[in-house]
Amino acid sequence: MNIKTKFLGSVEIKEEDIIKFEEGIPGFEGAKKFIILPLKKESPFAILQSIEQVEVGFVVAFPFLFKKNYAFDLPKSDKVSLKAEVESDIVTYSIVTLKDPFDSSTLNLLAPVLINIKEKIGKQIVLQENGEYALRHPIGTLEGSAK
Repeated sequence: MNIKTKFLGSVEIKEEDIIKFEEGIPGFEGAKKFIILPLKKESPFAILQSIEQVEVGFVVAFPFLFKKNYAFDLPKSDKVSLKAEVESDIVTYSIVTLKDPFDSSTLNLLAPVLINIKEKIGKQIVLQENGEYALRHPIGTLEGSAK
């Protein structure tokens, strides 16, 4: 099927790749179905695009590439809502806020986007009791494996 996207124009997707966000994404609760669209084969960045609302699309990245020792405990309630039997079924992304110049762009480490890649279920969580991670972590600060 073809969809229109915020950043990439019209793209063809497979229906089995659609990820369902039962609660939507905070601030965008009306968008429930998304797809991950890679930018380049080796890029740490991708697009999390709503298939229902063309204007709802986010640049996302793997936070572990930019923040050394990025880790958090996933509450049992989130594991249940994601239908995750094992944590290795879950892929973690951070939403990127793009700025000019690009080096001043930031990652939201405080509210990761979690996707159960087997069940195609997604959820954005807020790390409530974690003062270690910033809402706006500078992307130019390469501390993880993207160094």
